[in-house]
Amino acid sequence: MARLDIPEGEGGDAVQLWSLRPEMGAAVNRLVDAAYNKSILPVRVREAVRMRIAQLNDCSVCLAFRADKVKAQGLTEEFYCHVGERDGAADFNEQERLAMDYAERFALDHLSIDDAFISRLRDAFTDPEILDLTICLTAFLGLGRTLRVLGITETSLTDV
Repeated sequence: MARLDIPEGEGGDAVQLWSLRPEMGAAVNRLVDAAYNKSILPVRVREAVRMRIAQLNDCSVCLAFRADKVKAQGLTEEFYCHVGERDGAADFNEQERLAMDYAERFALDHLSIDDAFISRLRDAFTDPEILDLTICLTAFLGLGRTLRVLGITETSLTDV
């Protein structure tokens, strides 16, 4: 149950939450748009880190959300079911595995992201891709925790 009084409306609580502070909601919408529609990352990389952050945040909205445009690109439930596994069952490539490691460190132990780890990232990603990935992680971590802390558990949103 939501911990704030949120007006009813299209998209449910996860969308209508931002109507409480529309000036800030507009910035949130731009950040979400950037992560989904302006990212230069392969969709599997972005979705792997989004789902890993959702798992770490225990955000029910984020865990359940599957953007229509992402599904149209071929990502299946099988993909999402294996995010975060260490046994290699999901056939993730090196970029995807490294990005999920980055997501975990970013969320749980950002001080472990040292020069050696950045060097590993630079072996797999360009500098613009690393910045893109970091911005996506910022959006997913912060917004997912916002929804979790405020008790937002549902949305009828199907795309971004």
